[in-house]
Amino acid sequence: MLNFIYYPVSFILWCWHWVFGKVFGESSGFAWALAVIFLVFTLRAILFKPFVGQVRSMRKMQEFAPEMQKIKKKYPNDRQRQAQEMQKLQSEHGVNPLGGCLPMLVQIPVFIGLFHVLRSFKPGWGEVYFFDKQGVDSFVNAKLFGTNLSTFITMPSDQLAQYGTERLNVILLSVPLMIVASIATHFTARHSVARQNQAALDNPQTAIMNKLTLWIFPLGVLAGGFFFPVAILLYWLSNNAWTLGQQHIVYKRIDSEEEEKKATVVETRQALAPKPGAKPINPKKPAPGAKPANGAKRMPTAGPGGPSSSGADNGSPNTEIPGLTPGRSTSKKPGSKKRR
Repeated sequence: MLNFIYYPVSFILWCWHWVFGKVFGESSGFAWALAVIFLVFTLRAILFKPFVGQVRSMRKMQEFAPEMQKIKKKYPNDRQRQAQEMQKLQSEHGVNPLGGCLPMLVQIPVFIGLFHVLRSFKPGWGEVYFFDKQGVDSFVNAKLFGTNLSTFITMPSDQLAQYGTERLNVILLSVPLMIVASIATHFTARHSVARQNQAALDNPQTAIMNKLTLWIFPLGVLAGGFFFPVAILLYWLSNNAWTLGQQHIVYKRIDSEEEEKKATVVETRQALAPKPGAKPINPKKPAPGAKPANGAKRMPTAGPGGPSSSGADNGSPNTEIPGLTPGRSTSKKPGSKKRR
């Protein structure tokens, strides 16, 4: 039923084994171990862009987390209305919650596929997906520090005898891988939790998830190492190592982008702000000496003798005073006599 997963996983594993088999030999344990590790790297490289989108989506969700809390408080008993309002809020901010889960969702079937393919490599078996009988025998006979990659600590003794592996060798190789993989899982989760803001940390659901990722998941890796083949432990270790390094690079890049945006905003505000001691310019009041805009009325200008009375100057018609001849001045000239 899951052949659409098994065949691609086995094909990528076959390609990397072909590459490293040319260097170390087809039946070399190092060739098979590196093939498993680079299978992980290939998958994570394909998922690099979705991972960046996941980080950006989580960052945006942290920014409007207080608004989501307001929605929960506003509709405490209406789950349907809460979901509608949150979907609307996420749409306004351009956030897709499913996009943030994509990298993790894709890794689960790959892990299952690799686990199934490796468990299919058994002594005496023929073809296994993209591997022919020679490839299967190569994996069965390959040993890494005296341990076959398909063996695990709790494997029955009769099966260990089929692989020609001692349990002590399996323990000596598996236990260090289990411990390092568990520590890597813890620090990967710790690095992610350190990026959360205070609003997210105060959320009870987030607090529970943080405890699970910080402590329960690493303990699960440590306990599961007793039942996981050596190849799966290599997969888990290399996956967490890649995730930790990828988080460091992506978070640093996103922080640098945000710092540049903040610096640009600060420079823009400083450029628009008035200089110390300067009066702010009122955009509604024209500056002295500025020309009026096209179509605007010209305001009367004040001369040495006061406001202009000429109709040609201010654009208003001449006003007449009763009893006076139009155009004759009403002011008295010096030395004129009063007419009787």
